Amino acid sequence: MLGRAALRGALAGLAGVAVMTLGEKAEQAVTHRPDSSVPARTLTALTTRRRLPESARPLARNHLMHWGTGAAVGALRGVWAASGLRGWRASAWHTSIRLATDQTLENATGVGAPPWTWSRRDRLVDVGHKAVYSFVTGAVADRLVPLAPDRLRDGTAARPRRR
Repeated sequence: MLGRAALRGALAGLAGVAVMTLGEKAEQAVTHRPDSSVPARTLTALTTRRRLPESARPLARNHLMHWGTGAAVGALRGVWAASGLRGWRASAWHTSIRLATDQTLENATGVGAPPWTWSRRDRLVDVGHKAVYSFVTGAVADRLVPLAPDRLRDGTAARPRRR
């Protein structure tokens, strides 16, 4: 049951990444912000323990990390949906999970910089894009993933039977 919810959540996460990517491209067309290579450099550091120079721009690794993280964090949102954690509140909480996942991996590998060292604009852009991801992922997961049988319609846990 939870495995199926995680798989459907991963699919929802891929939908969230697709919409987030479109939003990023639209934002970049307006702001002229360049593509980031941080996902590729993070994946390289995680898998090889090597750090690529900032000038490196391995596109395939960038996409693999971008889409892979979206699917993995989406799997969690699918499990939440099955467990009764649904709707806009769950998606708002999920935004923090997505941000924390990225920041943990990027900073643990030494590739990223802590968000408080970023410009205000960069923080707003990153949080905005991750929120788009989480809300789209949540909307899709809430539609694809059925509520677990032990949950009531209002999303609260059913009371256990006393013997």
